[in-house]
Order: sequence, then structure tokens, then C-alpha cells
Amino acid sequence: MTPAGAAAKVARAALGSLATALIFLVDASVYVFRAYHSMLPDMRDGDGNPVHAVFGFARFLGDLIERMRPRYMAVAFDQRRDDSYRSRIYPPYKANRNRAPADLVWQFERCRELCRHLGLAVFVDPQYEADDIIGTLATVMRDEGVRSAFITRDKDLAQLMRDGDLFWDFGARAQFGYHDIERHFGVRPERFADYLALTGDDCDNIPGVPGIGHRTAASLMKAFGSLDELYADRDSVYLARRLTRISCDMRLGVAAQGLTRRAPDLPALSGLYDNLGFGPFLRRQGQRLAQLPAA
Repeated sequence: MTPAGAAAKVARAALGSLATALIFLVDASVYVFRAYHSMLPDMRDGDGNPVHAVFGFARFLGDLIERMRPRYMAVAFDQRRDDSYRSRIYPPYKANRNRAPADLVWQFERCRELCRHLGLAVFVDPQYEADDIIGTLATVMRDEGVRSAFITRDKDLAQLMRDGDLFWDFGARAQFGYHDIERHFGVRPERFADYLALTGDDCDNIPGVPGIGHRTAASLMKAFGSLDELYADRDSVYLARRLTRISCDMRLGVAAQGLTRRAPDLPALSGLYDNLGFGPFLRRQGQRLAQLPAA
């Protein structure tokens, strides 16, 4: 069996085994944005508000729950603020990004409401990002012996991977186990924040080290045990690492029991779908989700 085949077999076993506890940690913004940009914006509620991103996100969540039937699940959202934790460290952080349009902001609010009606734990914080929430929840659950399935397409979350975890872009069906991260990106998860500090991140407006691309950064990670060995005196790369490293010690005040998936609140869900003008497809799926065995 090839290494790729063996990795796929391990991933299937981890997902399919009833004896293995996983928490499914959903990086919500990734999938709301995907729906917003990939679906036709002609879906509108009675007041004329576009609702296509909510519909696509609801279908994505429903498919994930119906297929995997997770015992534990949480959904983390971003909430952009100019005085956030990382912006205070580095004011230009994400300053190159345009503000989300008003109709998308409105749909994000409906998506959070949707998650609550589906029986899912929902988290958003004005100071920290969804990555930090997910990292903190993964740490909380790891202490309880529960491994994590990171549902995302954002490579930054690869740094959270530990043996037994999964990195899964559900929409694209791409799954990576712990050892697949190094094979795919060229660097171990534990060194991923260092790797990102060297390469920088144009999307987040994080400066890297001039002249170092992804391939060079991966080679340097193999040659040097730490940034301290590589750079004894370079403030900029350490600043970048403070931005790229995910915080895993937020005070969320939640325990494993609070992350258990609950049955959907069908009356509330139906009321939301009525307000958004959704037809029978999602309603039927909601009814199927309500009939799933209790977590």
C-alpha cells in the first residue's frame, strides 16, 4: 500500500470508528465566504435581503452532521475589529482587506442563528479570531482525551494538528492526518507558525523575510531546530511569529459537556427558514437531523 493509501485508510478509520471520540471544529467564515461567492445571489427573503450564503452554509452544515453524526461539534466565527489582539501587536495586520459588504455581514448573523437552532455550540470573540477559538477548544478537548477534526481550508490551522487529529476541507473532500501535513507542506505542524513567519502571509498583511518563499522556508525548518537558531537578532520575524501563532489559551469557560451536539430546535429552525424564504429541501434535512441518535 502506498503512503497516500495508508494515510487515507487511517483517516477513514478515524472518522468511521464509533470508539474514537472526535470534536468537529468548524471554521465557519471559510464556508460562509465560499457560499457567498459560489452561489447565485438571486436568493432573497421577503424584504429583499440576499440569503444565498446562509442557504449554502446551512446545506454544508447539514451534510456534515448527517454524514458524520458527531458527538462533539462547535462552530467558530470571526468578528473583525480594529482593536483586536493582533492589530494591537501590529496595526497594519489585515489592513489590506476590504470590509465585508453589508449584505454579507447580515448573512453572517443569520448563520450564527442557524447554528444555534441546529443544536451546535457557537463561538465568536471581538478580540480573537476563529483560529484562536478553535485552537483553545482543541486544547480543552485534548485534555479530555478527545481528538479534533479541523473543518477548514485555511492552512494556518495546520499548526494545531497533533497525532490522531484530522485537517479536513469538507467541501473539497481533502483530508490530512498529522503526518500528511509535513508531506503536503514540507513542515511539521509544530513548526508551522515559524514557517508562516518566514514566508509571510499576503492575505493577512503579515510581512515575511525578504527572499524566502515556501520551498526555502520548508528547507530552513528542516535545517534549524528553531527560529532562535536561524535568526539570533531579527525582530521582524519574531513579530511575524506572534501574528501567525494561534492562541490556544482563551478563557472560553466551556467544558466538554458544553460542546456536545444537541438535537435541532425544529420550530425555531422552521421559523428561521420561513423568514429567509427557504423551501422544503433544508426543512426535510432538519427533520432527518432531528431523528439522528442522541450524541
